[in-house]
Amino acid sequence: MGQSIGTLFGGNLNSLGGGTSITADEVTKNLSLNGLTAIVTGASSGLGKECARVLAKRGAYVILAARRVSVLEEVKALITAETPNAKVEIMPLDLCDMKSVHQFAEEYKRKNLPLNLLMNNGGIFAKHFTPTADGIEVMWMTHVVGHYALTMCLMDKLKETAAQSGVESRIVFTGSEAHRVAYEGGINFDALTDPSKYTAYQAYGQSKIGDILLAKMIGEQLKAEGVNVVANAAHPGAVKTSLGKNFFEKGTTGKKFCTLPVKGYAYGFRSTSNRTPDLSTLET
Repeated sequence: MGQSIGTLFGGNLNSLGGGTSITADEVTKNLSLNGLTAIVTGASSGLGKECARVLAKRGAYVILAARRVSVLEEVKALITAETPNAKVEIMPLDLCDMKSVHQFAEEYKRKNLPLNLLMNNGGIFAKHFTPTADGIEVMWMTHVVGHYALTMCLMDKLKETAAQSGVESRIVFTGSEAHRVAYEGGINFDALTDPSKYTAYQAYGQSKIGDILLAKMIGEQLKAEGVNVVANAAHPGAVKTSLGKNFFEKGTTGKKFCTLPVKGYAYGFRSTSNRTPDLSTLET
């Protein structure tokens, strides 16, 4: 039997050292994800693109999900250029459109693929109030509503895969320390539909509160059911992506951007669930 993730990391990613400069390649060194299937939303750029690249490099079957198929084609080409035997598939997904979310889930189920990892990463930063077709502020719709709907549509597949394989399935929401800059009192529901109540940084922050609360709620529900699925929220750090550059505009922060991506995100190790993820179930 190969070395488990828990043994490799000593149960603590800090054992790798490297501080904020550690990369997903380093976190997953010597790790085999052969036989596992992952969906990564927002795979067209930034964190999603990098995580999809490394998951595929380590042997996972990766579904690249995002709105812009042409960009996903470029991402797929980059991944297969680095890893010629990579198993990568493109599926269009618009998290702001509930019809698109449901179509994505139904199409995925028709493929009869397992689902070990759902990485709810797709994100946006809107400097100005931007309503979706449903009249809801776009960051909340993308980060919270869209990902919640997608997760619920695929929940049976996650449970089924865990039961049949004996390997823990995992749901990972991209959280953020930016949840600390949300509106006073937390979530301002008026700001979801009223432009006069909207400020960009606070709106982004409250959407990250939403992601953290979703991970907590779903994690508790799964624990109560006794199924082998966990939900995590992971803070990736201040990362130099297109979204990060918009959020951390010049002069607004003294933080140094981290190497992309940072530890704790590559496989959702940092958990907000009531149950610590069992890392020993994944073998290398």
